[in-house]
Amino acid sequence: MTAAVLFDFSGTLFRVEPAESWLRAVLDTAGIALSEEELVRTARALESAGALPGGAAPVRMPEEVAGLWWVRDKSAELHRAAYTGLSRQVRLPDPALHDALYDRHMTPAAWAPYPDAGAVLSALRERDVRVGVVSNIGWDLRPVFRAHGLDAFVDTYALSFEHGVQKPDVRLFSTACEALGADPAGTLMVGDDRRADGGAAALGCAVHFVDHLPAAQRPDGLRPVLDLVG
Repeated sequence: MTAAVLFDFSGTLFRVEPAESWLRAVLDTAGIALSEEELVRTARALESAGALPGGAAPVRMPEEVAGLWWVRDKSAELHRAAYTGLSRQVRLPDPALHDALYDRHMTPAAWAPYPDAGAVLSALRERDVRVGVVSNIGWDLRPVFRAHGLDAFVDTYALSFEHGVQKPDVRLFSTACEALGADPAGTLMVGDDRRADGGAAALGCAVHFVDHLPAAQRPDGLRPVLDLVG
């Protein structure tokens, strides 16, 4: 019997907005107008650069960012530096937009839960299964959960930047299990990254993977979790 379930955040419970709407929101706030063709071209360039956290990985890793990339989730400062460094590979109308884009991705409006996330979390609560969120991230995602009405279903958060360690380091999973009072042997980790989230297996947790897809393409990817919990 599973007593606790740990979930990854991005690509598992929530999906970040597309690069085009990300850029459009920031330009609108700044009062900067681009032609539709220019906006789409710039959004694609940012996406290829890997500048949107939670989005696609960089197609090419710039030498000046490479050192930051592998440790980016250990602190808020490293996370911002890595992603704004990638963003700066793309020319924008105003240099201040690079930080504005980073700031935008931390807002609840930039994220949407997967269609079945609420129902699955609610069902786990009804079964008295404790829930933790374990995320490699450089900022506090709790406001995202609160804004979308899902915070009430989460018992603890283990965020890499708050502990200075990132998945697959077992210490982050262990932190979550300890906060939940859960034995790893009775804990299921659910995530989309086989390397990072798969690290929970070394602690003794069962692991289940979901596909990191746009929300519309994954309407019920989390529901198998309920069968695994039993």
